[in-house]
Amino acid sequence: MTETDWETLACVYGWVHQLAQVLDEAKDLSAEERQLSFWIILHHMHKHAATFDVSWQRALAHFLKVTQSYAPHLFFCYHVPNLPRTNNDLEQSFGRVRFHERRATGRRGALPGLVVHGAVRLQAALATRTQTFTAHDLAPHDPERWYQIRAQMAFRQEGRRKQYRFRKDPVAYLSQLEEQLLQEGLRP
Repeated sequence: MTETDWETLACVYGWVHQLAQVLDEAKDLSAEERQLSFWIILHHMHKHAATFDVSWQRALAHFLKVTQSYAPHLFFCYHVPNLPRTNNDLEQSFGRVRFHERRATGRRGALPGLVVHGAVRLQAALATRTQTFTAHDLAPHDPERWYQIRAQMAFRQEGRRKQYRFRKDPVAYLSQLEEQLLQEGLRP
């Protein structure tokens, strides 16, 4: 690398470090101050990018394009107290649920049960990590909501059942559908 490349690298590293400092939640800044500082640094980068050689200009143009596309959504977490800046914890929770489902069933791919009953299983798996439930806690307290959840699960399960029947014997499945349509068309 030439001396100019080292100077450019130091300059770009400084800008990226400044951006990281602006986003650091340990800093006592308001969301508006963070956003303004962030945009000032990006503007400064854009303004001085033309002084670098072509490969650095392309790299900075790509960095600025991607950063500006994410920038409007980077500051919501600073408006809401105790909201995490990333969803890594949530993704790890989903991963743990998938891991335990795979371990219990021995399947490597997507689990049909998790697809059909996912809303219920996921909530149950995540909730049981935080507290212990008694029989009273598990009894449905809102029967209407319980019926809605059961109806959603039955709808999903019926869809999966139809998909399986179609994959098993498409000709028979389609001919059965055709018969049903013809019978419904003949009704008064």
